[in-house]
Amino acid sequence: MEQDDPAEALTELRERRPSPLELLQVAAGSGLAVYGVWALLLQPGFRRVPLRLQVPYVGASARQVEHVLSLLRGRPGKTVDLGSGDGRIVLAAHRCGLRPAVGYELNPWLVGLAWLRAWRAGCVGSVRFHREDLWKLPLLEDKLQAELPAGARVVSGRFPLPTWQPVAVVGEGLDRVWAYDIHRGGPAGQAVPGPGSASVLGTPNSQTG
Repeated sequence: MEQDDPAEALTELRERRPSPLELLQVAAGSGLAVYGVWALLLQPGFRRVPLRLQVPYVGASARQVEHVLSLLRGRPGKTVDLGSGDGRIVLAAHRCGLRPAVGYELNPWLVGLAWLRAWRAGCVGSVRFHREDLWKLPLLEDKLQAELPAGARVVSGRFPLPTWQPVAVVGEGLDRVWAYDIHRGGPAGQAVPGPGSASVLGTPNSQTG
């Protein structure tokens, strides 16, 4: 029996066009893979989020993380990331000395991924991630204004707070972030000198969040 020449077989495979059935099988397989990612990573975080606020999860880019840290530079104290996704902003804040750094995220798979990233970074005992449904708190602006200390800074990524006026805006497009300072006895958004804690609002997708 003659053995097939590997070179000839490879050439035949390259020149051969897939049949419509084969293309359909590839498309179906790709669709199942995408659905698997959706079911495991994204769907758990969408179940409790208001429909009008649901947008696909997109992790913070390196540039967005840089913008967030630039708005928090020189402000020691606790950092809280609301809608922390895979934890990259929490870990970056910890490395920059913004400690303790804590993340809140609704999606359990993303919380697990955040802990994995913390373990790989060697700081699993220094940061914290909690699975929390922030949509139980419908008036987030009022809660932040009431509970954060004077001088605290709120940084929102990709989506600004509806009724607050930012003290600084950095970046463009999906990498844009807004900074707001908590001011007792006046509207949020006014600059307040001195250190304070920081709160980072993630994109309304993973906590959404």
